[in-house]
Amino acid sequence: MGSLGNLVLISSFIFTIFGVSVSPAPRHTYHYLDGLLPNGDFETPPHGSNLNKTVIVGKYSLPKWEINGLVEYVSGGPQPGGFYFPIPRGTHAARLGNEASISQMVKLRWHSIYTLSFGATRTCAQDEVLRIEIGGQSANLSIQTLYSNGGDTYAFTFRANRNVVKVTFHNPGIQEDPTCGPLLDLIFIKEMLPLRRLPGNLLLNGNFEVGPHVIKSFNNGILLPPLQADHISPLPGWIIESLKPIKYIDRGHFFVPSGNAAIELVAGRESAIAQIIRTVPKKFYNLTFTIGDARNGCHGSMDVQAFAAQQAIKVPFISRGIGRSKTASLKFQAVSVSTRITFYSAYYHTKLHDFGHLCGPILDNVIVVPA
Repeated sequence: MGSLGNLVLISSFIFTIFGVSVSPAPRHTYHYLDGLLPNGDFETPPHGSNLNKTVIVGKYSLPKWEINGLVEYVSGGPQPGGFYFPIPRGTHAARLGNEASISQMVKLRWHSIYTLSFGATRTCAQDEVLRIEIGGQSANLSIQTLYSNGGDTYAFTFRANRNVVKVTFHNPGIQEDPTCGPLLDLIFIKEMLPLRRLPGNLLLNGNFEVGPHVIKSFNNGILLPPLQADHISPLPGWIIESLKPIKYIDRGHFFVPSGNAAIELVAGRESAIAQIIRTVPKKFYNLTFTIGDARNGCHGSMDVQAFAAQQAIKVPFISRGIGRSKTASLKFQAVSVSTRITFYSAYYHTKLHDFGHLCGPILDNVIVVPA
């Protein structure tokens, strides 16, 4: 089949999966996957005859999904027993009970890298875990810690090892109450295209413009798991090398110093990122970067520490949570053919009017050039 035929097939798949009809793409046009999974917002409900109160009855009763175990179709708001389910991205969500899972087959481009963005929220006091399994790749995400008000959004990145993969969300926990388990809502998938190095910067993606799908209607930031949980970085070019996640934020919902995106270091020294660049031994380089607050009520002494080769700097920043930033620089001398650039927040922080949610300083516009 010729190249035009391949492009038509790819375009047909992408727009068929999202229920959109378009004319065949021109020869030079390439449409990559970036959008909601079929019924990824769970707003297409099971038939009433397949619901026992909130419990879904039947393996294929949830449209576009295959379910196993106790899966509930729930609405946001107050619940019996005094519970409250935050579903800020829509009206409905799926709740996974003990050992329950939901799955969907997705057509992808073989060898391409994809990132899932999805809302996941604990519903009980116990330590809840959400397991993601895709084509033999998997990770366990702890959702016990709350990072935002109204439910957290997470990302998971994987490489497509075949053209059709099974995407599974699984609750591996067993709680005393079998209906306890995480809420799952609004699942997006985005193909991560290869990075291009921008002129005037030895770093890749130093402005953080390349990242997971950003939910336009509601976004409280996207939590990017550390290396231990996500072996392919959801932040291209960067290594999330800490124990806790970092948060990817956008200009539409937060203060961002430049461009459309930045990152928030939400867990003190447990929230660190790094990048390894090529350098010439004994040659001097300048590292510049911008720090600030995301205009999200995070306050206090929000210092950021940066490391490059054998040099380090601690940049002070006093935040009032209203959206301010400052630029800092560090001159360093390379000691080998590669140099690790690392950033982390010096302290732990919570929001001024919401002490139950972690936050921290933002980082943006990171540049390294020869001195």
